[in-house]
Amino acid sequence: MTPDRELLLTLTRRHFFGRTATGLGAAALASLLPKSAQAAGGLEGLPHFAPKAKRVILLHQSGGPSQLDTFDYKPGLSKHRGIDLPDSVRMGQRITGMTSGQSTLPVAPSNFSFQRYGETGTWVSELLPHTAKIVDDLAIIKTMHTEAINHDPAITFFQSGFQQPGRPSMGAWVSYGLGSENENLPSFIVLLSQAHALNTDQPLFSRLWGSGFLPSSHQGVKLRAGADPVLFLNDPPGIEQDTRRSMLDAIERLNRLKHRAFGDPEIESRIAQYEMAYRMQTSVPDLVDLGQEPESTFANYGPESRKPGTYAANCLLARRLAERGVRFIQLYHRGWDQHNDLPRDLRLQCAGTDQPTAALVADLKQRGLLDETLVVWGGEFGRTVYCQGRLTETNYGRDHHPRNFVMWAAGGGIKAGARVGETDEFSYNVTADPVHVHDLQATILHCLGIDHKRLTYKFQGRHFRLTDVHGKLIKPILA
Repeated sequence: MTPDRELLLTLTRRHFFGRTATGLGAAALASLLPKSAQAAGGLEGLPHFAPKAKRVILLHQSGGPSQLDTFDYKPGLSKHRGIDLPDSVRMGQRITGMTSGQSTLPVAPSNFSFQRYGETGTWVSELLPHTAKIVDDLAIIKTMHTEAINHDPAITFFQSGFQQPGRPSMGAWVSYGLGSENENLPSFIVLLSQAHALNTDQPLFSRLWGSGFLPSSHQGVKLRAGADPVLFLNDPPGIEQDTRRSMLDAIERLNRLKHRAFGDPEIESRIAQYEMAYRMQTSVPDLVDLGQEPESTFANYGPESRKPGTYAANCLLARRLAERGVRFIQLYHRGWDQHNDLPRDLRLQCAGTDQPTAALVADLKQRGLLDETLVVWGGEFGRTVYCQGRLTETNYGRDHHPRNFVMWAAGGGIKAGARVGETDEFSYNVTADPVHVHDLQATILHCLGIDHKRLTYKFQGRHFRLTDVHGKLIKPILA
C-alpha cells in the first residue's frame, strides 16, 4: 500500500477531529516549543490571575488520621466514656459494615493529652510535638467532610473529585493547566512510604496519580526508593551516553517521517517523552543524592531521613523537588487506618511523621520557599468517636468517619494561623463552617492562580473539571 493511500485510510474526518479534540496534539507540540513560546508549559491564558503559590506539596496520610486524637480536642468526652452514642448525635447517619453489627457504639475519649501552643493558642495532641512548634504557620480546618465512607472511593474522590476511577488526579489537572518550571523533570512527581503502624494498612493504586482522560504526559511519575528511582531510565550495560544520544536521534528521525506521513500528534508526544527521559538521566540522580545535604538537615528531618523510601526521606526529597520547580509533589504515607489498637499504632504513625512534616514546613520557610509553595496535610476522612470492638481503659479502635475531619494548609496563598469550623462535643457533626472536599480542591487551584470553574477538558461531549459542578473557595484561610 502506498503512503498516500494509507494516509487517506487513516486520517478520516472522524479520526482527525477525534485525535485533535483531545488536546494531545496541543500538549505535545507545546512541549517542543521554546520556553518563551509556551505559557509556562501549560495552557494558553493560564494562570487566570496572579498566583500566590507556584507549586503544591500534598502530604496525604492514607487511612484517615483520627481528628479526636490529634487536633479536635474534646475534653468533655470523659464524662460520656463508655455510654452508647446518643441517637440525637448520630441522627440515623450511615456507618460502615465493620461496626453496624455491634450491639453498642460506646464513646471512646482520647487517651492522649492536649496543650495550647503558639500565639494562636491552638490545641494540639501530645502525639504531635513538632507540629505544635509550627502551629502558627498553619491554617487548620476542623470541618472537612466527604461523601465517601470507605477508603478507595474516599481517596479517589479526594484526588480526582469523583468516587469512581477514571478521572484525572489533581496533580494531572495542575500539570495540564500550568505545566512545569523545570524542563528536566516531570511536572507531577509521586513519592510513597510505608506505615509505621503494626496493623495491615490500605493499598494504594497508581490510578490515584493517573491522568484519566487528559494526555498521558500529565500523569504522576512515581519515584522508587533506592538506586533505580525510575525503571528503565538508566542505560543498559555497555551503552555509553553518546551511543544513547545517537539512538534517540535516529528514533526521532524515524518518528518525524511517520509524523509527516500521518500527522498523528501522539508521535510528537512520543518524541518529547523520549527527550524528557534522556534529560532525567542526569536530573534524577542529582535529585535523589541526599549525600549533598549537611548533617543539620538530617538532624532536622529525623533519624529516618537517611533511609530512602521513608516518609522522612520523602519529605526531604519534596523540598528538593520544590527547589527544582516541580509543579505538583504528592506524598502518600500509609498506615492511618486504626480500627483497633489505636493508642499503639497512632503513636507509632505520629512518631514517624510528625518531625519530618514540621521540618519540611520549617525548611521551606527558612529557604524563602514557603511563600510560593502550598503545603497541604491530611487524609481521606476522619475517625468515629465511638469505639470499634471492645473498649478498655488502655485500648480502643475507631471506624471511618466522613462527617468531619481535620486538615491543614500552609504557605503560598494561605493565611497563617487561620482556624475554620467547629464540631459538636462528640466530634461527630459539623456545627459551624463546613468545608467540602471540592471546596479544598477549588482553593488549592485558586492559590495557583487557577479558577476551578474555568480549568476544563472536553471528553465524551462534556466539559469536565476537577470540582465537577461544585466547589467554593475557603475564604477564611486565604491570605
